Amino acid sequence: MKSHHAHKPSPSILLVEDSEDDYEATTRAFKKANLHHPVAWCQSGQEALDFLRQEGDYKKEVKAQHPDLVLLDLNMPGMDGRKTLQLIKEDNNLKKIPVIILTTSGDERDIETCYRMGANTYVQKPVNFDGLIEAIRGLKEYWFDTALLPRQ
Repeated sequence: MKSHHAHKPSPSILLVEDSEDDYEATTRAFKKANLHHPVAWCQSGQEALDFLRQEGDYKKEVKAQHPDLVLLDLNMPGMDGRKTLQLIKEDNNLKKIPVIILTTSGDERDIETCYRMGANTYVQKPVNFDGLIEAIRGLKEYWFDTALLPRQ
């Protein structure tokens, strides 16, 4: 019997983040936390949906794998993270992908809204780099070492 991980050696992550500085800090924190999974980066909600649905600039002839996990920032210009989350969770082809909100906002209304719309985890982005490494390490230990992820 084949292992269901045979077709894809390590889980992949889609990071949806408009700030290049935050993207670079997050990917540096991934390395420091020994999270070496492939990361795709989208800088807007619309780009993320195009990536996930393989539309627009991401249109492909061959069906690609979905990422195993989406890390989503809330405050982005254009389509923000709340709308992006809503559209992912309303899409039958995408809604099983775990979405982790990774944002500077600790606003109760944001937390409430995101969970109500189907966010799987809500993490407030720490202000310093050491805090970010710890937060990423916690996500890695939970999502990649403990939890079972759905097959894509």
